[in-house]
Amino acid sequence: MRRSVKLFIGALVVLPAGTAAYYFRNDIKDIKLPFALPFMQPVEAEQAATPAARPPVAVKVAAAKAEDVPIYLTGIGTIQAYNTVNVQSRVDGEIVQILFQEGQDVKQGDILAVIDPRPFQAQLDQQVAVRQKDQALLDGAQIDMERYDSLIQKAAAISRQVVDQQHALVEQYKAQVRNDEAQIEYARTQLGFTNVRAPLSGRLGIRQVDQGNYVRAVSPTTIVTVTQLQPISVIYTLAAVAVGQTRLSLGQADAPVIALTADNTTELDKGTITLVDNQVDQASGTIKLKATFPNKALKLWPGNFANGRITVDTRKNAITAPAIAVRHGPRGDFVWVAKADDTAAFRPVTVGQIFDGRALIDKGIARGERVVTDGYYRLENGSRITIEGQTPTAKAQPTTQPRSEPRVD
Repeated sequence: MRRSVKLFIGALVVLPAGTAAYYFRNDIKDIKLPFALPFMQPVEAEQAATPAARPPVAVKVAAAKAEDVPIYLTGIGTIQAYNTVNVQSRVDGEIVQILFQEGQDVKQGDILAVIDPRPFQAQLDQQVAVRQKDQALLDGAQIDMERYDSLIQKAAAISRQVVDQQHALVEQYKAQVRNDEAQIEYARTQLGFTNVRAPLSGRLGIRQVDQGNYVRAVSPTTIVTVTQLQPISVIYTLAAVAVGQTRLSLGQADAPVIALTADNTTELDKGTITLVDNQVDQASGTIKLKATFPNKALKLWPGNFANGRITVDTRKNAITAPAIAVRHGPRGDFVWVAKADDTAAFRPVTVGQIFDGRALIDKGIARGERVVTDGYYRLENGSRITIEGQTPTAKAQPTTQPRSEPRVD
């Protein structure tokens, strides 16, 4: 009897509460209850099964362009003087004057040092005197020869043998005079060597011999070193395979080159590749290219290094895109393409080269396609995007409002 009474009282409480909850379910579905009512379980399951839509990703884009693109080879080069000469003495003697300062710019023919000229001047004077003596003998022999020739024509008492001997004597004196003239020229040349002159225009180095020292022609004693800095040479070492794929060939060449600093940002000078070496280094697979620069600003110093950008070809109407749009993945380079329906698409590309903030795209995108340059870190294939700086297209609003469920008061 007591159990039946309890069941009857429970039914009187649960049935009105369930009926009220059913009719007012739209008003209480947002109420957080500590327990789940049976009629609320399907709604919660439906809400859990439908994930919230992700907001579009804000990105920046740029269009791919078709333009003429120069093709470059790059490498590190060693700067060396166009010519380097160790100035040495060509005669023996004491240095009586030093006429240069270290680090001075000189022109070809400038006197750098003077060796005591007195012994060489004496030798020259001696040879001049010998020539004067032999010239006098030659003049006398010629007078006798002319006299003998006149006598033999008049059938005078003179033999042909005497005449012939006189002719031979004249020729002997003539040869002696020519030898004297050669000796004079040699002595004059030796005297000229006492003035040590700059063999070329350039800049002097450190003085290695002081005034008062005795120098010899047979001793390799360098007085000073002259280096020619204008023009100047740079030797670049590049991969032989890369050079072989260009229009350059072994021997003389003609290709523009720009010398840059180590960070490839500051231009030092513009020059020309003048020579491609005639052999490849088998150990490294590289080949040397020699470039010549005018070096008017003297920014290239012998012994230093300079990066080189060599123009070997020009690609006409090539497809380029901002270099920042090119990403690198485990399967190679790729870009994110902004499609017309405002979604992002993954696109693998083949990059030819990157220069001056632009990437040469050999394969992957076409002219006019938009590539993502900023905001690509949150992109996935098919992600919705919104382009910064572009006014979104307004969508049509519905003409009728959705009808809510009837409410029972």
